[in-house]
Amino acid sequence: QVQLVESGGGLVQAGGSLRLSCATSGLTFSDYHMSWFRQAPGKEREFVAHITWGPGITDYANSVKGRFTISRDNAKNTVYLQMDSLKPDDTAVYYCAAKKWVVRRSDSEGEYEYWGQGTQVTVSS
Repeated sequence: QVQLVESGGGLVQAGGSLRLSCATSGLTFSDYHMSWFRQAPGKEREFVAHITWGPGITDYANSVKGRFTISRDNAKNTVYLQMDSLKPDDTAVYYCAAKKWVVRRSDSEGEYEYWGQGTQVTVSS
């Protein structure tokens, strides 16, 4: 059974930092593209960041580029999202997602096979 479990969310002041983790089990982690999405209250879920399997090439939403960093540790079957210079607009539930081998559009929810349950991030002004 595949499981993705996010952690590391919480309440932080604007300008602060958080590091989210997504621990996976039940899949061959090194074969999977991994991504982070987020959903703010009253809004649709949106793409945040993606990292490929293999060389670990990354891409980001424009809104977080230069502030967030996605990384992975294949030995720990875990993907991370380091979030710096946080803004109130970053407040959302953050989800990790996984897709094996091939992703045509990394920013499309429909690409992904597995999802975590989400972790709340709240940034106060």
